[in-house]
Amino acid sequence: MIGAARVFDLAEASRRELNRALHEARDGKSFEVVNPRGAHAVACGITANIDVVVRGSVGYYCAGMHQRGRVLVEGNASTGLAENIMSGVVHITGNATMSAGATGCGGLVVVGGNAGARCGISMKGADIVVGGNVGHMSAFMAQAGNLVVCGDAAADLGDSIYEAQIFVRGDVESLGADCVEKGMRPEHLDLVGRLLAAAGGVADGAAPRDFRRYGSARRLYNFTIDDVDALAAAEAGQEAER
Repeated sequence: MIGAARVFDLAEASRRELNRALHEARDGKSFEVVNPRGAHAVACGITANIDVVVRGSVGYYCAGMHQRGRVLVEGNASTGLAENIMSGVVHITGNATMSAGATGCGGLVVVGGNAGARCGISMKGADIVVGGNVGHMSAFMAQAGNLVVCGDAAADLGDSIYEAQIFVRGDVESLGADCVEKGMRPEHLDLVGRLLAAAGGVADGAAPRDFRRYGSARRLYNFTIDDVDALAAAEAGQEAER
């Protein structure tokens, strides 16, 4: 792919020039980005079926609003990797800091190393595979999609989760509000197997049977009155004052 790729050197070209070229590209084109040096907003808003390889680490919001094609980052990424991804694939070989895959509606996000706090926050249909560990409050308010963690999960995993699913191979420090462990049925084993295969070997020999599944207990879906007698007394007092 790279032999025919158009090369952008961010030591010389601007990110605006890079992103404009990616937005104007036709399906099937390939790009190589060198000397990213932690630049923010690299390869954002791609709408064509193209391939982009970034040779080095990037800053905030790399591949944000990704809609089609593939972005591979050979390095680490800062906050908001692949935020609001719609489809396609975003893959980094290193670590991601906070909020990787936030609000993702579709597509696949692969983190070869560890992901920081709030990985998959408010995800709405994306699939995220993390080869290492995830930080606290990962999948917070996740509504749909799947988070596969090949390492450990920090505190408050899946806090206030809706209908997303979380699969963890290692230890979980604690579960957040309304998140509970659930059974692994054949369809879940099949799903994890397919996601691990799609992630391209970041799982270090993990098998679907090594994972545990977590999801919503659905206790927060409806308002619950903790003290009905106290509420009734308060309403009676208000009525007496009228």
